[in-house]
Amino acid sequence: MDDYQTCPKCKTTKYRNPAMVLMVNTCGHALCESCVELLFAKGSGACPECKCPLRRNNFRVQLFEDPAVDKEVDIRKRILKEFNKRQEDFPTLREYNDYLEEVETIIFNLVFDIDPTNTNKMIDNYKKENKDITQKNRNRQSQEEMELEELLEAEKAQQSEKANLYVNAELEEKKQKHKAREKLIDELMFSDADAKSIVASHVQATAALAKEQPKAAAQPGVVKSSKFSSGVQIGLRGQHTNSFLPIPKQEDLPLYRYTAPVFDYDGPPPPPIEKLGKLNYFANIRAANITERAGGYTEAMSCCRALQEALGGLFYSPQLMHKTAVLATNSSTQDTDDMETT
Repeated sequence: MDDYQTCPKCKTTKYRNPAMVLMVNTCGHALCESCVELLFAKGSGACPECKCPLRRNNFRVQLFEDPAVDKEVDIRKRILKEFNKRQEDFPTLREYNDYLEEVETIIFNLVFDIDPTNTNKMIDNYKKENKDITQKNRNRQSQEEMELEELLEAEKAQQSEKANLYVNAELEEKKQKHKAREKLIDELMFSDADAKSIVASHVQATAALAKEQPKAAAQPGVVKSSKFSSGVQIGLRGQHTNSFLPIPKQEDLPLYRYTAPVFDYDGPPPPPIEKLGKLNYFANIRAANITERAGGYTEAMSCCRALQEALGGLFYSPQLMHKTAVLATNSSTQDTDDMETT
């Protein structure tokens, strides 16, 4: 990776100079910081690789290993600042999808330098035609970002308040335990009562104190969160609360009744699965092993399915077969009479 990060101008690598910083510009070609200061001392110059005119203040530190990725990220940010329409700005979803596809096509053309002149003309025309909508969406986006920042700040303050409450509760618990321990030691040293009774009373007092701690945690001093970090109320669904149907009760639901499947066969019906063994259909079929039978599989299933598929593709009609047989008999009789006559 260090050998791959090489300055194309001075050929310095990251391996030879670990302090080297690569920088990229709008063209997507990387240069080390020293070469940028040397070539663009006057504030502007040409890229050593593509000869594209560049400005020194447009150089930025290369974030990705491949400078083409930095180029695409920069172009995408620049284009999406202008092409910032939302779905509610279009009458149909299809038009919105076409708009997104057009934006991706513009970004693709700029990244790979495909017809840049016409692409830039298209961008300029869009800026002129949609100036008001673009500014409106920018203001809306900045307002949403401010609201989100306020929510995050409120959430941080709430979390810090909870952390302080927990720390104070732990300190108070440690103090109470320390006092109880000192009280136990004093009673064992100076009291005339039995040591077992003193220890038993201490255990009871400790258990009662442990029961009181959850109650103290549920006091009004602890502020519970009523919103998620995104601003959505916990336990509420906003304006669509009444739009959902009530959950049906169990007694209102109809009971399940099994109905046997109906198979339509144009040919003769296959024999039932219970009679396949008696009819000697398993003679040329591999028997199921122990593992397959443990899973509920038997050779009768595959045999029955094969018969159903075979007979399901046939066309059979008793009336038509009877007519065909009668016609065949009449035809053969006529041929016999003709031969005798001859």
